[in-house]
Amino acid sequence: MNAQGAHRDKRLFKEPGQVDEGAYRAGRPALLVRAQIVGPGPDGEAAPAAPRPQDSRLHRARTAIEAWCARLDLAPDLAEDIGSKRWLRGLGTMLGLGVFAISLWPDFSVVEAAVALPADVSVRDEFRSQMILPLAQGGESGRHMGATLAVRPLAGAPERPSLQLVATLGQGDTLGGMLSRAGLGAADIARVNALVSSAVPLNQIAPGTRFAVTLGRRPDAGAPRALQDIDFRAQFDLDLSVARQGEGLALVRRPIAVDTTPLRIRGTVGSSLYRSARNAGAPIAAIQDYLRAIDSHVSLESDLAATDAFDIVVAYKRSASGERQLGDLLYAGLERGGKPRLQLLRWGKAGAMVAAGSFSNPGFVGPSVGEPRAIGAPVAGHITSLYGMRRHPILGFVRMHAGVDFGAAYGSPIFAVADGVVSFAGRHGGHGNYVRLEHGGGNGTGYGHMSRIAVSPGAHVSAGQVIGYVGSSGLSTGPHLHFEAYQGGHTINPLGLRFAASTVAARPQVDQHELGAFKQRLAAIMAIRPGAALGALAPAPVAARHDADAGSRREIDRLTDQGDGTPGLKARPTRPALALAAELRNRN
Repeated sequence: MNAQGAHRDKRLFKEPGQVDEGAYRAGRPALLVRAQIVGPGPDGEAAPAAPRPQDSRLHRARTAIEAWCARLDLAPDLAEDIGSKRWLRGLGTMLGLGVFAISLWPDFSVVEAAVALPADVSVRDEFRSQMILPLAQGGESGRHMGATLAVRPLAGAPERPSLQLVATLGQGDTLGGMLSRAGLGAADIARVNALVSSAVPLNQIAPGTRFAVTLGRRPDAGAPRALQDIDFRAQFDLDLSVARQGEGLALVRRPIAVDTTPLRIRGTVGSSLYRSARNAGAPIAAIQDYLRAIDSHVSLESDLAATDAFDIVVAYKRSASGERQLGDLLYAGLERGGKPRLQLLRWGKAGAMVAAGSFSNPGFVGPSVGEPRAIGAPVAGHITSLYGMRRHPILGFVRMHAGVDFGAAYGSPIFAVADGVVSFAGRHGGHGNYVRLEHGGGNGTGYGHMSRIAVSPGAHVSAGQVIGYVGSSGLSTGPHLHFEAYQGGHTINPLGLRFAASTVAARPQVDQHELGAFKQRLAAIMAIRPGAALGALAPAPVAARHDADAGSRREIDRLTDQGDGTPGLKARPTRPALALAAELRNRN
């Protein structure tokens, strides 16, 4: 080693045994002894240097492959030079790698594995004997054991002395078929049919009527059980029972006290007649009948004031056993300033609503035949858009609105305003489902945006006939009726449309010979106190039951306590509590 090499080694390596305290304190790397880096050889000389990794055969091969890949550029940016050879080469690389990855995709085949605990038949039977399974799955639990000599077979199993059940008459079912399914014999069924038909026609027993049936012992082995008692609600005011008396069956009639005082509901019109009537407790069907009745006499949009009072009287039945049943609209009244403005009373065999002023002022009933007459609203609703220029709610620009829009609930019936012939019924552009009626004399009406059409082209319709139902078809933002009027082929304002009285539904009149009875009926209706039909009704005495055990409660009695009334006709839904509260607020 020359002087320069020795000097360089002196700078790079420390002497053996020398401690580099300066480097330790300054935080610099400490110098190593040369012997710590290159160990001595066998003869004390320095060992030859190991071959570098870059000189190995693997390193040279890897370097060559990397250089080839760099020259070939197998993974270029596919967002550049689209369609060139370089881009196609990169696309091939991507597809190849994708195929390779898909080829390594694992399948979903079932992997079989050994059970944690091998179990033979005897072990599985032991596990089954210790399980608790529900009866819905067979209840095969517990240890099954065969009968021994101590078990003697029975010649026959004992039966209950009586059996109580409840049978319901289904839609389209017959009384005999229902009793046969309940387990009655042919002789008892024939006798029951004969007894019941002597009290009420069998076809008048309403579907859904529940029958409390009590069956006794069998007269012979294998024979049907003998009927002991059958009890049901035949009519709203009649309870029937067929009971065994001695060797035969006898019919027992039990009339039920029924109060037929009509239900009277009064209130203030306010901002909405419909909502005010609903808040007062009036049923929806009664409100619809009321609106339809007064609509032919007053305008629901312009003739009603918020301070006006409505007066609704509907037929109402309630029995001593608690059932209630609503009937038809009997009276529709409208008052302003405490004085009657309109009084309509149901009268005649047809049950039409007749105006009280028709017998004192014949001109109040309506114009004579041939005289022009205004039409009523084609639907029970309120006007939301008038005839004239407006900004279209969907298209966004101002254009002519050639009709009047009535807002109404989806599915509300649409009525023809006058007699006519259907000239068009079907899809009509932005009108959606559309019906056009021709009324003669160049007059016509159109009804758009229907959900369903109820007439066909060429059909003759009369005033008040249902021609369709409210919907939102075509260019529409919600359920409503677009009502148009035509005269001479051009649209006109429907609110000023008039027809001859012969083409519009004529208002019924009171016969001169019935004026006295009409006035008496009207006076009786007006004498009804609001809420009088909701007072307490004393229950009528109930006849003794012909049960096998008079002291025990029957199954149908328990169902009655949990259900919605005694067995029999289903009562129509009512709101007596709300109606009573409203009448206490509104009675005067």
